[in-house]
Amino acid sequence: MNRAAPLAGVRVIESSLLGPGLLTTFLSDLGADVIKVEPPQGDYIREMTWPIINGVSLLHLHTHRGKRSIVLDLRQPEGVELYLNLVGKADAVVEAMRPGALERRGLGYEQLKEVNPRIVFATISGYGMTGPYKDMPSHGIAYDTWAGLIPPAYDDDGFCRIPEMPNIGINVGPLIGALALLAGITRARATGEGCRLELAQSDAAAYMDWYRIETWKAYERPDDEVTGNPADNYERRAPGLAGMWEGVRYQMYESSDGHVLFMASEQAFWRNFCEALDRMDLFDRWPGSKYADHARGNLELQRELREIFRTRTSAEWLEFGNQVNTPIAPVNNAKTVANDPQFQDRMPLFSTEQVGCEQLPLPVRFFDEQLPIPTHAPTVGEQTDEVLGEVLGLGDNRLTALREQGVLG
Repeated sequence: MNRAAPLAGVRVIESSLLGPGLLTTFLSDLGADVIKVEPPQGDYIREMTWPIINGVSLLHLHTHRGKRSIVLDLRQPEGVELYLNLVGKADAVVEAMRPGALERRGLGYEQLKEVNPRIVFATISGYGMTGPYKDMPSHGIAYDTWAGLIPPAYDDDGFCRIPEMPNIGINVGPLIGALALLAGITRARATGEGCRLELAQSDAAAYMDWYRIETWKAYERPDDEVTGNPADNYERRAPGLAGMWEGVRYQMYESSDGHVLFMASEQAFWRNFCEALDRMDLFDRWPGSKYADHARGNLELQRELREIFRTRTSAEWLEFGNQVNTPIAPVNNAKTVANDPQFQDRMPLFSTEQVGCEQLPLPVRFFDEQLPIPTHAPTVGEQTDEVLGEVLGLGDNRLTALREQGVLG
């Protein structure tokens, strides 16, 4: 079935530097027209971090796939005028850099809404527009250390190190921003009234750790008001995965060729497991409670399970769990997960030919249709003439004159 992309007809003007531009990538993947306005020197994201693929960073290839790049020198009045003209044809403007950068060029929200009362103006930054850290320079890992997500690690020589873990704030912040931006656009199209919003990547990092943060706050209340789980005899367990360290029926185990995650914390799953292995002696001795019983600290049972799981491969344990209705999951890493058959079925990578290097697709499926394949991330100003001609109707003579003035770089 041939349908327009879900966000076809939505146009967003983006002024970004480095990673926060990911906010609009979620929209361009769904078919929105995202126009990245760059200064003549371009966004140096193309040179940032590793890997560098044919001279261009993976960070740029992923963050700006599916977008169009134009160059406008906003130090010149004609550049500001062209920006405003584009805003008049757009649904939203995203300022993905330090707050106020556009306002200093005469392109703040008040100026933009004079041109387009329906415009939705979103600012995404490191620490947001308020608070004592608002003006601090920062990079993406800072938001996760601020939020308490990354504990310090030490090497064998006693040097403090950053441990390996996925970045949260720099990915989740843009995702939440994309959701909020679409909410603003939806309301603006219904009411004719735009809005201004802002978000911090640090806030998003903390928000994604709500369970641990809120648990610690709950534990500040008296013991007779806030307890642990009944399966733990109401003992307060440390929040999140810290409370899983002593788990036994919910724990990682070595298989004969790797690791699996065993999750028989419900009594019914535990029974299924023991029956299928003809080890009802384990169930009879340690039946557990109906729900959320991890047999915490039961080292005798853990030794039994350790030996049991070493007898089969990971693939055999996954098949076993599926057959007998006991949750057993694979344990992959960032290097191996792409080889997992579930990953290959659900997340077929975009090819190097399509987007410059193998990249993950947006993890959303629309029934009976295919989302558009993103275009290759643009070079600096690659679509300047195309956008200004298509959106603003500028002809070749006008474009030539603007280029001679240096407005288009």
